[in-house]
Amino acid sequence: MIPDKFRSFRIFDDENGYRAEIVDQGIDEQSDGDVVIRTEWSSVNYKDALAGTGKGKILRRFPLNGGIDVAGVVVESTAGEFNEGDPVIMTGGGLSETRDGGYSEYLRVPSESLVPLPEGLSLYEAMCLGTAGFTAALGLYRMEANGQRPDMGPLCVTGATGGVGSLAVDMYSRAGYEVCAISGKVEEFSWLRELGAVQCISRQDLHWPDSPMASARFAGALDSVGGDMLSGLTRVIEPWGSIASCGMAGGIGLQTTVMPFIIRGISLLGINSAGCPYPLRKTIWERLASDWKPAHLESIAGAPIGLEELPGAFDRLLSGGGHGRTPVRIGSDPSG
Repeated sequence: MIPDKFRSFRIFDDENGYRAEIVDQGIDEQSDGDVVIRTEWSSVNYKDALAGTGKGKILRRFPLNGGIDVAGVVVESTAGEFNEGDPVIMTGGGLSETRDGGYSEYLRVPSESLVPLPEGLSLYEAMCLGTAGFTAALGLYRMEANGQRPDMGPLCVTGATGGVGSLAVDMYSRAGYEVCAISGKVEEFSWLRELGAVQCISRQDLHWPDSPMASARFAGALDSVGGDMLSGLTRVIEPWGSIASCGMAGGIGLQTTVMPFIIRGISLLGINSAGCPYPLRKTIWERLASDWKPAHLESIAGAPIGLEELPGAFDRLLSGGGHGRTPVRIGSDPSG
């Protein structure tokens, strides 16, 4: 039974300015879809913080509910592949960009973007992973598809205390890689070692050479920073290594030359988690529920918050506060 009205965290940009607030909403006010889910969990991502504060151009139309991740239970469906009671997850697929997102007690979505919750994950765990965990896993998938192997040497993870980075440290270590974590938060190094990092390097201690190439230091890398960090990494990757680029917290620029690519044969792989093809999306979630499931997920996920606490969580994330992931409790699911 879908109530006439329910709570949603909605983002506006109109004559009254850019703002986000909790509103009472009916299902017919939401984007079209053939499945309605009762939301149990969502999460806070960097894109959510940019969208919720107006500090980034994420939404392509207004108003929309925030939240690029959602996990819940089907309550109504005209799609043959989903039935009432099915636990499902959705990340990307236009959530909080072109259609209403997961910060809502009920959500109408297209069935072609929904993924059945794989065995081995609870709804809570799925949102502790969310887009961040999916991005880290997609990065590893693409690197390994390109020939990356643990015996090639250490993998570097930048922005290591963030959501993507911390999950990648844990996940890649579990997959057999020697992980080197790069972070500006020296006080979090002991925590990163607990997650599986063999070496921790302070961002402030990195000094990239001006030359097109330098002595190789890493066999590959997952970079969520971009800018000077990504530019520097291209100069120090071992022959035939890969860099998976998934973020731009440090800038959108890339200053490099063709030398590392034609002399060392390195690869720069773009990671677009929002636009991942559906068959591969299902495969990645199945890996996240099994052999790539982080061993320290409870340590990476902070205390759950409610819709009312989202603005504070956005500010902390954009100011560099905290570490790991922030799950958002929307329903009454007891798994968290």
